[in-house]
Amino acid sequence: MEQMNLALGAMRFGSQVDRRTAFDLLDRFMGAGGTLIDTANCYAFWSDPDGAGGHSETVIGEWLAKRPGLRDRVRLSTKAGAQPVGGGEWPANREGLSASAIKTAAEDSLRRLGTDHIDLFWTHMEDRSVSLEETGQALALLVESGTVARLGASNHPLWRVERARNIAQVNGWPGYTALQLRHSFLSPRPWAKVPDQSHRFGWVTDEILDYVTAHPEVALWAYTPLLNGSYTRHDRPLPETYDHPGTSRRLAVLTEVAAELGVTRNQVVLAWLAGGDPPVTPIVGVSSAAQLEEALAGAAVVLPGELRSRLDAAA
Repeated sequence: MEQMNLALGAMRFGSQVDRRTAFDLLDRFMGAGGTLIDTANCYAFWSDPDGAGGHSETVIGEWLAKRPGLRDRVRLSTKAGAQPVGGGEWPANREGLSASAIKTAAEDSLRRLGTDHIDLFWTHMEDRSVSLEETGQALALLVESGTVARLGASNHPLWRVERARNIAQVNGWPGYTALQLRHSFLSPRPWAKVPDQSHRFGWVTDEILDYVTAHPEVALWAYTPLLNGSYTRHDRPLPETYDHPGTSRRLAVLTEVAAELGVTRNQVVLAWLAGGDPPVTPIVGVSSAAQLEEALAGAAVVLPGELRSRLDAAA
């Protein structure tokens, strides 16, 4: 069976999404053939009275513990670098990407997840207070020990990723083979600040798409692909920064294609991402069975060439 190109985003599990609901969503996702579960060690510190993360990883670990034998079918993706440590305000108080921080973060994630390895380990945010050599060597040690299978960079500027990959190659270390950034069918105005996006370099750009096309060994994952429900929910209007002529044109084509296929606009967006060239793995965060079913159906949609061309021309 071909692997589903969809990741279940577990950011709110254990905080906004309670344990029972999270277990049900995880079971449904796996039952439908899903394998990729994406989280981070810092999720969701902003919802915790003490400002601590780890909720999502803990719930996933408890879920796995109650399902012996399932771990071999799951591909766990988690991140390090943004977890708050000590006092002060985030992001100044985040753990960063020093060798000691990476080692501690990995050990803590393994404990919470109840596993002996992580399939894809991301550096969540860049840390310019630490050399790329130090971070790269620390990550390499995780791979060499069998603790981590693959490495990814989330919310990093591309020039830093390329430099880190070159350093890894020169030293014979495993390097980044995945990028995780925000991406969807609609885009905000250039240079405009989006209220729910605090990462300066957290966007897929044309340069990113060109890079992963030229380097097929580098996978591209996209978070917030459905813009927090704005494609389909009247109570979730698009932020003002999406108010420009391009949005109107894109939405018109998106609506037409969805009607022709008899699916939702969300499902067309997921199909456009997952089946594109280069392909993108959408990370979909859900809080109900209905939302999950819609996402799963969207990942299964195959866009005919003519419809994809219309969407591409609009985008």
